[in-house]
Amino acid sequence: MKKEIRKFNLPEYAADILENCKSLTVPKTKKELYELSFGSDGNDFFQVAYEVGNLGEICEATVTRCKNGVVVNYPEDYMRKRDPDCLLVSDKFETDKPRYSDVYNKDFEPLRADTFKWLKSQELIAMPFRAGDGICGYDALLIAPRNAAFFAYALANMQELLNFDDMSDDFCARGIVYLAPPFRHTAFNGKQIVVHNRLKDMHEIFSYNLYPGPSAKKGIYGMLLNIGEQEGWVTAHASVVKVITPYDNEIVIMHEGASGSGKSEMLEDIHRELDGRIVFSRNITTSEKTYLKIDESCELCPVTDDMALCHPKIQNESKKLVVKDAECGWFLRVDNIKSYGTEPKYEKIFTQPSEPLVFLNIQGVAKATSLVWEHTLNSDGTPCSNPRVVLPRHMVPRIINDPIEVDVRSFGVRTPPCTKANPSYGIIGMFQILPPALAWLWRLAAPRGYNNPSITDYKGLVSEGIGTYWPFATGKKAKQANLLLEQIARSSNTRYLLIPNQHIGAYEVGFMPQWVAREYIARRGSARIKPEHLIESRCPLLGYTLDSLKIDGQYMRKEFLQPELQKDVGPEVYDQGAEMLMSFFRKEIEEYNIDELSPLAKEIVGAFLNNASLQDYVSLLPMKY
Repeated sequence: MKKEIRKFNLPEYAADILENCKSLTVPKTKKELYELSFGSDGNDFFQVAYEVGNLGEICEATVTRCKNGVVVNYPEDYMRKRDPDCLLVSDKFETDKPRYSDVYNKDFEPLRADTFKWLKSQELIAMPFRAGDGICGYDALLIAPRNAAFFAYALANMQELLNFDDMSDDFCARGIVYLAPPFRHTAFNGKQIVVHNRLKDMHEIFSYNLYPGPSAKKGIYGMLLNIGEQEGWVTAHASVVKVITPYDNEIVIMHEGASGSGKSEMLEDIHRELDGRIVFSRNITTSEKTYLKIDESCELCPVTDDMALCHPKIQNESKKLVVKDAECGWFLRVDNIKSYGTEPKYEKIFTQPSEPLVFLNIQGVAKATSLVWEHTLNSDGTPCSNPRVVLPRHMVPRIINDPIEVDVRSFGVRTPPCTKANPSYGIIGMFQILPPALAWLWRLAAPRGYNNPSITDYKGLVSEGIGTYWPFATGKKAKQANLLLEQIARSSNTRYLLIPNQHIGAYEVGFMPQWVAREYIARRGSARIKPEHLIESRCPLLGYTLDSLKIDGQYMRKEFLQPELQKDVGPEVYDQGAEMLMSFFRKEIEEYNIDELSPLAKEIVGAFLNNASLQDYVSLLPMKY
């Protein structure tokens, strides 16, 4: 293995781990990793367990061989979702994130040394991969215990596995992921901590747990954000789709937001009843349903699911943002698939894939077919709300691999019901049209929203911060705020929407607003909305709404566009909800009232803090509609 280790061109301390470990496997194919996932004996059911000091042997995960892939489950409910507070920074570079030394009152270096020592005592996998993209990606390496091969297999399906035989001699890792699960118990009291250690030319990620969400997924995201912060670009937290209407109009929509805000759903076909009708809403007080009939939906060509590279190498002179996927596989949440036939396109792929998939938090029986609607049950008997499938891009129908220009950027917010009995911030209309300056403010505040299914806690209206990717970043908020505003200012031909999901006032709507908005916006194509058809929203944070909206010959009820018109809401309750939003924004935006912001950013923040009107925002950054 000396040859392989030398070819990795690793720092001495990392090469030392590989040279002195119990045994080393360098997988060359995903097929090899798949077989390794079931242990050295190739069993159909395998427990990933470790000796943990005085605690004895602890099973961290189980792995089941099913006909359609690797099914992974965690004994603890807590390990089935990403902990939003799992990221710590251990280096001395600038950061606004919690430092390991501040949280634990000691330096990280002794734990780093202990981690390396533990890895040397294990049978290891060293897996080279390309983080980001082949055109504008970065070399990286995973060092993991061999019995956690399923973790490596999941990562190899999300980022590009590099075959050692084909790897160039100039491979130079910009990042290394060290996987050491037992330290979750010995150092972190059972928490799923991920420590980021930024060195001069290296980003180290210490994953002290076996759930891929905080490390193989969001850890790599953090590495890309760190590199982008140094080089002056952003990896957006967004799905992107090209939408083709029945009349061959085309438009590209980029949908941003926190986990659960509809990114994956933007790539889904609109959900229908068996008779083809669409249930747009259900009134939570009367149970009245509102139906739509759209005879022919648009064709969807997915581009990205969660991470969109906005790299300078792919930008052009169009004055539109140009993006490319930062992943070669998607970490899809399938909690919405509760029964057969909910999402036929994906169900077929999941049930009969062309290569084995990775399923997490889904029930699995050895040698049987794992069904994505059979979610693992939590200890209280309820289905886990965060079932996942890792889906390689090449298996997604009509996928677009090339860089693409974005026409519309939408931002999703999970909204609670809002009624006279229970006023809330669920006052966002079916879609709101935002001037660019206001769109930037929404990305600064970045509300996590109502009943988020992907994380371990729910605290009401709280912020995920910068562009909703702040939970994965390691640097400075001010730097990211400036980068986002520069990007928006440069992309003056890209338009901005705000779209709620779950509720509009007293109506339960799920993800229907973004699906119907997608159909409507695509049918308009590049046609501009005339100013006389725009109405200033009662709450300035919500920009404009349309005076009316007609799709396939049907007018949407105005109370979906202007929730204050709902009899269960009314102007007074709407204003209470608006004040909740304003109070939340004041708290979050005040953090950006700092000298490190660019001059334009300071102007926009100052305008908001001085109760700017909608026209004030338009004057700061012109709006094209």
